[in-house]
Amino acid sequence: MPKKNPDAFSATDTAAAGTAPSAPSVLPGDELVECFLDYLSLERGLSPRTVSSYETDCRHFQRFLAARGIAGPEQIDVMLLADYLQGLRPDYAPASIRRRGSALGMFFRYLCQQGTLAANPMALLDAPKLRQRLPPVISIAEVETLLAAPDAATALGARDRIMLAVLYATGVRVSELVAMTVDRISFNLGAVTVIGKGDKERVVPLPFGVLAQLREYLDTVRPRFLKGRMSPHLFLNRSGRPLTREGFWKNITRYARQAGIQRKVYPHLLRHAFATHLLAGGADLRIVQSLLGHADLATTQIYTRVDSGRLLAVYKRYHPREKE
Repeated sequence: MPKKNPDAFSATDTAAAGTAPSAPSVLPGDELVECFLDYLSLERGLSPRTVSSYETDCRHFQRFLAARGIAGPEQIDVMLLADYLQGLRPDYAPASIRRRGSALGMFFRYLCQQGTLAANPMALLDAPKLRQRLPPVISIAEVETLLAAPDAATALGARDRIMLAVLYATGVRVSELVAMTVDRISFNLGAVTVIGKGDKERVVPLPFGVLAQLREYLDTVRPRFLKGRMSPHLFLNRSGRPLTREGFWKNITRYARQAGIQRKVYPHLLRHAFATHLLAGGADLRIVQSLLGHADLATTQIYTRVDSGRLLAVYKRYHPREKE
């Protein structure tokens, strides 16, 4: 089924609401939504991308309210919200519906804080249950093949090889990788300071071999991109500007094909590999959580379900009946 435009509120939606399609110039709660978005940006310090996501969800709900003839938040009750979320089911995945509900919940909490509403109507609704999907797994052998794919004899190849090495060695997000700056690398400490979601810092160790590669890159490769200019960014394109996440995504896909890896390879796959391989080697779950920058341990725990081979091996080794 083709994906529905999240910004659209179609004739099907309005027909379900029992009214004719309309496009009012002023949507219900416009001023409140604008104040909410300013709150997210200025007071909560959320990124423009996150704020944009909240805006998309709120605007979609506003169009639903307009179709129902709802003029203000005081007319919104739990039954109306249930109808809205139920109407999303044919076209949206449970995760998308859950996100929409979460965005509305935060919006209504904001209205309660401002005294516009006495209670949050979303508090009475259960979020749709999600089927927890296991992250895809890439083997250590496949990772090694991928890391060796770039031609280190060229400047671009040498840059890409160290980027892949850092990505797998640290498990950082691709946005965190391309945002790295030179001053965040500590060769004395043997670590990199990563700026994660919500501008939270975490320190992630770097193996000795990767540090040596980084030193070589900084001394002999990166200056070839800069051509005498200055830049705080660690990884640069051929013009001396910071490499974008889209640019690196294209590179890793190309190297995977070049290496003959028969699976879809993307930057986050190496983050999955980092966590899975650490846990398979006996790393503590809390340590892996800290390295990944997960706020919730439950997010990290999903990786413990991936390595079923290790689970069976431990069972066979320690269960009393297996020793008979």
